[in-house]
Amino acid sequence: MAYEKEIVIDGKDHLMGRLGSIVAKQLLNGHKVTVVRCESLVMTGHFYRTKLKYQAFLRKRCLVNPRKGPYHFRAPSRMFARLVRGMVPHKTARGSSALNRLHCYEGVPPAYNKVARQVVPDALRALRLPPNRKVTVISRLATEMGWKYAGVVEKLEAKRKAEGKAYFEAKKQLLAKRAAAVKTAKAALKPAQAQILAANGF
Repeated sequence: MAYEKEIVIDGKDHLMGRLGSIVAKQLLNGHKVTVVRCESLVMTGHFYRTKLKYQAFLRKRCLVNPRKGPYHFRAPSRMFARLVRGMVPHKTARGSSALNRLHCYEGVPPAYNKVARQVVPDALRALRLPPNRKVTVISRLATEMGWKYAGVVEKLEAKRKAEGKAYFEAKKQLLAKRAAAVKTAKAALKPAQAQILAANGF
C-alpha cells in the first residue's frame, strides 16, 4: 500500500488472521489504519469447531483474581483489535504507538460513509480460499459468545445502504442532465467559437 493519511479497509469477507498480519505491518510502518465492518470478517473452519475453540479460550483466567485478565472480548471489533495486538510488540514504545493508530468498528460509522474504502486482495476469502472451504462469520461467533448488538448493527447498515442507493440514483440523474446540457451547448457552438475553445484546451 502507498503511504496515505489514513487507510480505510472494508473488512467484509476478509480472512481475519491474514488481514490482521497485513494491518499490523502497516501500523508498524507508521500508517493510520481504520477497519470497518469487522462483524463481516471470517475465520477458516466449521462454526462448531471455531465455537469450541473460543469456549476453551473463555475458560482461561487468572485463578487468584479473574479481574486481572486475560480479558475476553465479545464485540467483533475488539476481537480483531486483540488479534492485531498479538502481532505487534505492544509493550514497547513503537508497538504502543502503532496500536494507537488502529481503529476498528462494526458497520460503517457516518464519518467513514463517504470515504473510499479499500480491500486487501491478499486477505480476501474469494482469492485465498477454495470455494468449498467452511468458514465462520465473526458476527455469528460473537453473538453466540454474548455480543448483544448484531441486530442494531444490521438495522443501521440497512439504513446506510438505502441512503447510499438513493444518493447514487440522484447522482446518475444529475450526470445524465449534465451530459445532455453539454451535448446541447456543443451543438449550438459556432465554428469560430469551437476553434477558440480548442486552442485553449477545451
